Amino acid sequence: MDVEILSRIQFAFTVSFHYIYPPLSIGLGLIMVIMEGLYLRTGDKQYEQLARFWTKIFALTFGIGVATGIVMEFEFGTNWAAYSRFVGDVFGSALAAEGIFAFALESGFLGVLLFGWNRVSPRVHFIATLGVWLGSMFSAVWIVVANSWQQTPAGYHIVGEGLHARAEITDFWAMVFNPSSVDRLLHVWVGAFLAGAFLVMSVHAYYLLRGRYVDLSQKAFRIALGVAAIFSLSQLFTGHRSADGVAENQPAKLAALEGHFDSLAAADMYILGWVDKEKQAVAGLKIPGGLSFLLHYDFTTPVRGLNAFPENERPTALNAIFQFYHLMVAIGMLMIALTLYASIQWWRGRLFRQRWLLWVFVFAVLLPNIANQVGWFAAEMGRQPWVVYGLLRTSDALSAAVTANQVLFSLILFTVIYTLLFALFIYLLHKKIKAGPESKAFIQERRRQEGIAEAFGNGEP
Repeated sequence: MDVEILSRIQFAFTVSFHYIYPPLSIGLGLIMVIMEGLYLRTGDKQYEQLARFWTKIFALTFGIGVATGIVMEFEFGTNWAAYSRFVGDVFGSALAAEGIFAFALESGFLGVLLFGWNRVSPRVHFIATLGVWLGSMFSAVWIVVANSWQQTPAGYHIVGEGLHARAEITDFWAMVFNPSSVDRLLHVWVGAFLAGAFLVMSVHAYYLLRGRYVDLSQKAFRIALGVAAIFSLSQLFTGHRSADGVAENQPAKLAALEGHFDSLAAADMYILGWVDKEKQAVAGLKIPGGLSFLLHYDFTTPVRGLNAFPENERPTALNAIFQFYHLMVAIGMLMIALTLYASIQWWRGRLFRQRWLLWVFVFAVLLPNIANQVGWFAAEMGRQPWVVYGLLRTSDALSAAVTANQVLFSLILFTVIYTLLFALFIYLLHKKIKAGPESKAFIQERRRQEGIAEAFGNGEP
């Protein structure tokens, strides 16, 4: 393999591993805010107990997410020096904004969130939880803004020529609100909420099947199911908006996502299929004119296909892009069906009596995580051969001094280290889930507080 392919594989591996954790942190943050809010509103100590439990798991995902995210910044400098020079002004502004608006907020409240139990009032702790969650949301804002600028550049001009050319910001807010940033951000946020909600449902479905923490788990499951049902439906809206944006701003990518080759013809929408690049055809189950209808509300309106673009400006891995995109869509529809069915059973009072459904939710934790990953694969591979769409080719973004052997060695090393980190994450997660919400320390503290309240209530000193 050459340096470009190896460098792309290495970055894809590191960013994919890292992206397991930020969506879980954002999603769990929302669940924790809801749990603490219910505790403040109702005074029910079980909601506090649930919030304490999920704060521990949030801390685990947050910590590993921070550690694995640092590596990517070094890869920009080692493997992608030409890219770093070209986008440095844009990325520098976005990452500086992340530090000012997101990291400061998140880190400022993190200590209170983790260590403030019984040291600050419940209202102050709720504000800290809200601050950490909003910080994680704002962090996603600036990362998505930077990536979206690569997809749809705006608010810039080019300074210098040839190898010394670089993008320089002329309008900061035009860069922030580039044509794809808002739609893509909403799509990412909703995917993160689903990842957190399905993790909570998975753990508490397991407890219910084992007959452990039944009251607690029913409360937690209902909260997470409500979040999952709302946002699985919301993903239809955000996904459609994103597809409309791709059709307008990156038509070659849309053609690759749907396997549409004809230069200008009505486009079918495939439910599933297999792309034959040589024959320029897709074999599979389709809705004739379906893509044309989704984009233009008419089954016969032409859509530009891959043959409308020069061959050197088309994505190359067409079948992989097609499969990743359609897998994401299929999982999204499955999550809608699953959460709506469970919501109906909840309304009928039969949710927790259907053991088969609880077992489905135990393993359904994988669904949003897989969808988040393959969605990014489709988006990034569909942008090729551009690393900055229409401005900088991926082949021109590499570091001149790095060899294929060096990249391969570092890739092997990262694989070993990240495998160990993932094993550590699973071990610690299993340990916390096995210990459960009713830890010995929590029970002792609750009894101590109840004893103090009872003593004062009886008029004792």
